[in-house]
Amino acid sequence: MKTEPRKVAFYTLGCKLNFSETATLARRFDEGGFVRAARGERADICIINTCSVTDHADKKCRHTVRRAVRENPGAFVAVTGCYAQLRPQELAEIEGVDLVIGNQEKGTLYEQVVRMLTQGDRQIEVHTCATEEIRSFFAAFSTGDRTRAFLKVQDGCDYRCAYCTIPDARGGSRNLPVAEIVSEAEQIAARGVREVVLTGVNIGDFGRTTGESFFDLIRALERVEGIERYRISSIEPNLLTDSIIDFCAGSAKFMPHFHIPLQAGNDGVLRRMRRRYDTARFAERIGRVREARPDVFIGIDVIVGFPGETEGDFNETFRFLAEEIRPAYLHLFPYSVRPGTPAAELPDRVAPEVAAERVAKLGALSARLHEAFCSRFTGEVRPVLFESTVRGGQMTGFTDNYIRVMAPYRREQVNRIVPVKLDSVVSPEANGSGYAGGETFVTGVLSDESTPD
Repeated sequence: MKTEPRKVAFYTLGCKLNFSETATLARRFDEGGFVRAARGERADICIINTCSVTDHADKKCRHTVRRAVRENPGAFVAVTGCYAQLRPQELAEIEGVDLVIGNQEKGTLYEQVVRMLTQGDRQIEVHTCATEEIRSFFAAFSTGDRTRAFLKVQDGCDYRCAYCTIPDARGGSRNLPVAEIVSEAEQIAARGVREVVLTGVNIGDFGRTTGESFFDLIRALERVEGIERYRISSIEPNLLTDSIIDFCAGSAKFMPHFHIPLQAGNDGVLRRMRRRYDTARFAERIGRVREARPDVFIGIDVIVGFPGETEGDFNETFRFLAEEIRPAYLHLFPYSVRPGTPAAELPDRVAPEVAAERVAKLGALSARLHEAFCSRFTGEVRPVLFESTVRGGQMTGFTDNYIRVMAPYRREQVNRIVPVKLDSVVSPEANGSGYAGGETFVTGVLSDESTPD
């Protein structure tokens, strides 16, 4: 009698890097004859890729593991990722967990699961190592969306910012040679994907282990046939060189879109964070980017409520962002104590309710800045790559400079880059499209001449 293939459920928490790794693990299970459990369907195997960037992330990981065990009774449960690397015993003590595997051996997870299932022994196993022993590179890219893929180009970090545990969770900066990453991009192109987002922990530091540079990488990726768009997920301001800026500004494939972490707009706070720049250097880099591409979308990370951040310090950050930098978007994080980091020992903690108020103020600023950025381009025609999701008869996609555009659904335009006239800025609720609130959209008008490219 033919046995049914085992069903696998995948759970991903955290960053785009984790999504690329989970997608690669999922492909290995597909190739091994397993099938993916549908949403709400009981799974035989649960794979959970965890994050540990904040205390909230830790709690969410534990909740997700317990939920997977509860909703899939008897399933084999394997947990990997940053929380598994930093707190393996906490996960091992959760009833129903069979395998905990750190970041050094994440790439062997499929083989470990198959081995344990074949042996039939449900004795829990924990595979982790010390941070300094993490040297492997798990090559990965996502393929769940035909329109866009996340390509992992770098892992680990040699920086030691005062608040961060990622160097402990992922080890030192490392990467594959440029030629091997180009090969990964070619595999993505063969799947019909039009846009690639380059991901990593500190991608501007690319080349530590191969003697190459991030500039070498992007020049090589530019030549990959079939990929029409690249985006850089995040790059440190001190690593954003003139060469990178000028190359992207003149490139047909690298989009006018940068995500650059600031973390604080006050030099005293930046020093306590152990960041590698000050506000003057940050502002100079932003100015240099805008000089090269005036239409560029700039997103910025900010940590609010770092120990010792006074009301004056916060006001200086607010003024710096609102008046001097004026980004298109702010990605906000209330400071979270990470045990073992230098910041965890700092005095003058900011009260949670004060930090929440500051986050709310910057959130409102971000909404205004994003709407103002989108409004600048209404009336223009910009290239939009439309995605397959359709809600309320509407489809969405992004312009080259990362404005989300909503237009009436046309199946022939999905996964195509087409010229669209940007009409008006509108909230999803006002449009009645069925999309969630909290995000600014621009309505778009597709010309009858907008034929698939």
